[in-house]
Amino acid sequence: MIDLNECVEKGLIRKTVASKEQALAGLKKARVLLKEAEEDFEDERFNSTVVVAYLAILNAARAVLFRDGYRERSHACVARYLEAKYAGKISQDCIDLLDYFRETRHEVQYESDYFAEAEAAKQIAEFAGKFIKLVEELLK
Repeated sequence: MIDLNECVEKGLIRKTVASKEQALAGLKKARVLLKEAEEDFEDERFNSTVVVAYLAILNAARAVLFRDGYRERSHACVARYLEAKYAGKISQDCIDLLDYFRETRHEVQYESDYFAEAEAAKQIAEFAGKFIKLVEELLK
């Protein structure tokens, strides 16, 4: 697995101007996407739930990077950044779930024979809600 140093060396995480505005916009988008994922779940569109809930998680995570003055070019590197820079504030279990749901979204999006089931969709949507709240607290 790639680590944060490799992400930086490969340009997959790079320094930029810190932006509270972009961070807040990322959180707003995360909340909108979570609502859409919840609606997808209610309508039993489980593949859509997984993809959209993951995007909510990613936008929330990217909000932290924007606030800190970083941009990403790799979803895996977002997790490595949070793992390295927010140890103690974000649990390893949370990072592991972020990685797990990143892989689940990848399967839904790119594997033609993989279809999300209700339980997986429910789990990712619930995690997205908790993760967004965690990021909101971190950004206060």
